[in-house]
Order: sequence, then C-alpha cells, then structure tokens
Amino acid sequence: MDLNEIRLIQRIRRDLADSNDEEFELELEDRNLDAAAGRETDIESEQYRNSRKLYFRELFRLQSELVKLQDWTVKTGQKIVILFEGRDAAGKGGTIKRITQRLNPRVCRVAALPAPNAREQTQWYFQRYVAHLPGAGEMVLFDRSWYNRAGVERVMGFCSDEQYEEFFRSVPEFEKMLLRSGIKLVKYWFSVSDEEQQIRFLGRIHDPLKQWKLSPMDMESRRRWEEYTKAKEVMFERTHTAESPWWVVQADDKKKARLNCIHHLLSQFDYQEVEHPPIMLPPRERNDDYVRLPVPNEILVPEIY
Repeated sequence: MDLNEIRLIQRIRRDLADSNDEEFELELEDRNLDAAAGRETDIESEQYRNSRKLYFRELFRLQSELVKLQDWTVKTGQKIVILFEGRDAAGKGGTIKRITQRLNPRVCRVAALPAPNAREQTQWYFQRYVAHLPGAGEMVLFDRSWYNRAGVERVMGFCSDEQYEEFFRSVPEFEKMLLRSGIKLVKYWFSVSDEEQQIRFLGRIHDPLKQWKLSPMDMESRRRWEEYTKAKEVMFERTHTAESPWWVVQADDKKKARLNCIHHLLSQFDYQEVEHPPIMLPPRERNDDYVRLPVPNEILVPEIY
C-alpha cells in the first residue's frame, strides 16, 4: 500500500473509533474524565488524546448551558424549532444526539419523519410537519424537515416542477407564520466535503453496527453529488431571509461541528439561569407491618454479566 492508502485506512479507523466514542460518552458521568480521555488505542497520538480531552470538557460545559436553556424555555413558555439539514453522513444525527443527551425528553424532542404515506401525499405539504410543532415550554429538533422538497425530492424526482415552485412560494410565508405565532426558528445546514462523505460512507460499509444507516437512496445521493449541490444552492438563494436565515456548520470535523453548532445555538437566545429551590430527599417511611415479597425466580432476568 502507498502512503495515501495507509492514511485513508487510518482515517476510516479513527472515524470508527469516534463512532464508538458516541456511546462511550453516555457512560462518562460516573468516570474520571482525564482517565477516559487518555484511553489509548493503536491509532491515537498525544495530540489526538489532548484534543479529545478538550472536546469532552467543552461538550459537558455546553451541555450544562443547554440545561439552563431548557429550564428558561419551560419557565418563560418559549416555543423553539431547530432544523437540521445537510447531506447524508454530514453529522446531523450526532449533533442532535449531543444536544438532547442531557435534556428532558418531555421538553426537548426530536422529529425525524419517514417518507410520507399515501394519505400524507394528498395533504397540504406542510401539514404533517405542523403536527410536530412545539407548544409553550417545548423545543423540537427536526432531523430533516420540510426542506426535503428542496433537496431529496427535487433531486430524486419525487415532486413535480409545479410542486417544487409552489414550495418556494409557500415556505417564506409559512415560516413567517411560525415566527408571528411566537416560535423561534433556527435553521442549520451541515456542510461536508466530497472526500469526507466518502470516508464516512466507507466507515459505515465496514462497520456492521452502522451498515443499517446506508440505504439505496444514500448510494444514489452519492452518485448525484453535483445535483444535490445545485439544489442546495437554489434552496439557499430562495429561502435565506432576514427573518429566517440559514446557518452553515462546517462539518468535516464532527467533534468541532458539534461544539460549534451548540455554541451558536446557545447564542441565539437571551436565556437566563433559572433559580431552583434546594432539593431535599425525604426520609423513607418504615412500617413494622410491611414485608417485602420475594421476586419469583421464573421472572428474573438471568445475570449473564
């Protein structure tokens, strides 16, 4: 193998290791951060370990601010909608996961709608998205949104030219209606390079735990890279407005993209920390006549581990 091939393999392996870290992060609360970030593998360097340590520290700091934003949202009755758009494997899902990781799912929820069914295809285009809009004190993160019509539907031929043009006529007015109703709308596009998307797709192909993320549509989108680029450019030109602007997240580095997106999201709100009364754990009541019944062995989950 030449040097370029070796570097490509190393990047794929590192990308797989980063994917494993997505699950590892969930277990870090009860662990020593320095020890966790210093975990060694054969592909890590001192610089990489240090950058990952910094990533974890910043992630936890920003997530604590997200909790403050959540509390403020509930107290003040805010209604927040955040759209995440971008090419396949651009890192939208990983960022959404980091935003929601420490938040109350009753306050902050994710809307990831499947392809419309036969009935939904006959409805007003925005109708199925309206059903997921927030009430007071709620945040909704759309993992892809009504902008499917400007992207995948346009490129793959799932909508007619008339439907496409009607979308662009309607979406500015639709979003103005959302804003007038008191909804705060933030729109993100995750921008990933041709080379980086290829590496992430190769990583998914070689990772059995990630192969489910690849669909025939993903493969076709890879082939039609330039058509998606043109569709994105038209979408920006016709839907980037002063009232409802697009924000582009440079996403070739997934960890930096997550931190930058969360930092920017927090900057969009003039939130304040909400004071909470001290939490006191009450003593458990004990009654002399209470006897705890044993759990029948036949319903116990076997302790394999």
